[in-house]
Amino acid sequence: MTESADPTRIRLDKWLWHARLYKTRVLAAEAISKGKIRINGQKTNKPGRAVGPGDALTIVWGGQVRTLRLLACGTRRGPATEAATLYTEPSQKRDADPEMPDRPEHPF
Repeated sequence: MTESADPTRIRLDKWLWHARLYKTRVLAAEAISKGKIRINGQKTNKPGRAVGPGDALTIVWGGQVRTLRLLACGTRRGPATEAATLYTEPSQKRDADPEMPDRPEHPF
């Protein structure tokens, strides 16, 4: 029953599920396999890829690109308030700041 020897790392699909970004680990794994997730700018299609605090995720979700910085791995899929403590979203919506210049389209 050892999923990982390092408690500061967790499977990407499991983290996405803990953070409540996907309803199930299967949906998270499908998104990863389709190439909709990047870790620290690197493409990945492996749901078992380990992530941990400090990693940056770029997620294509609903036609939009979100960038998240992992703060913690989490130990369970808790309530939304608990899930919100697992990450920060440094680049909030551009619509919130009309002074922010447009970013170029992402290549993926």
